[in-house]
Amino acid sequence: MSYLPGKFVWFEHASNDPAKARKFYEPLFGWHVENMPLGEKPYPMIMNAGDGIGGFSTEQGAGARWVSYVSVPDVDAAYKAALAAGAKSEAAPQDWGPVGRGAAIVDPTGARISLWKSAQDDRPDVDNTPAGSWVWNELATSDPQAAVAFYAKVIGYTTGAMDMGPAGTYHLLKTAGDLGRAGVMKTMDPAMPAQWVPYVHTDDCDATLAKAKQLGATICVPATDIPGIGRFGIMQDPQGALIATIKTLPRS
Repeated sequence: MSYLPGKFVWFEHASNDPAKARKFYEPLFGWHVENMPLGEKPYPMIMNAGDGIGGFSTEQGAGARWVSYVSVPDVDAAYKAALAAGAKSEAAPQDWGPVGRGAAIVDPTGARISLWKSAQDDRPDVDNTPAGSWVWNELATSDPQAAVAFYAKVIGYTTGAMDMGPAGTYHLLKTAGDLGRAGVMKTMDPAMPAQWVPYVHTDDCDATLAKAKQLGATICVPATDIPGIGRFGIMQDPQGALIATIKTLPRS
């Protein structure tokens, strides 16, 4: 089997109304859904460019969220290490039929994340991410230093930092080969709970944000250039989940 520990391999939109979520995301990113057999009920799997990249799930609670799944070599060991490092348990390790084994935790800064080992290979990295697929993940938290220390210890990331001027320090979480997997930054809103915000690649950031607004989203960060990286924006979908979109610059 071929695994990429530390890579975010799956993203799941959890809400009390998955049908409503689909009405927003399918036209926005050109996704379609195929029902995958999983237990007693089929699992609505998000398809993009021929690949299954995520899903929609039902979760009764205070609002919608995107759930990030990170690949680990051993779910049980990672779960135990996370609790020892100050995380709280959200769901103990369990098998999910023929697809893999997972657990869910809340990190010491309050962000929720799932630990996952697939029964199949992790999807390999590609040089050019197709539009509509995941390209980055970012943790916004009131305590970036604590978060970086936690994920370095539990997942095994190496770390780096970039000075973002008035925005503060942007921390990078990296795996073997100095490969960036995610970012950690201080939240812009102290009242906002810590959370992972996934990024979807787009061919036109401005057009995607405009369409999202037409479909009922709230634009939190308008289209903004990141020198040397690309153009991005952040939105809150009609159910309250945060998600970002970015058009990255071509690799030289």
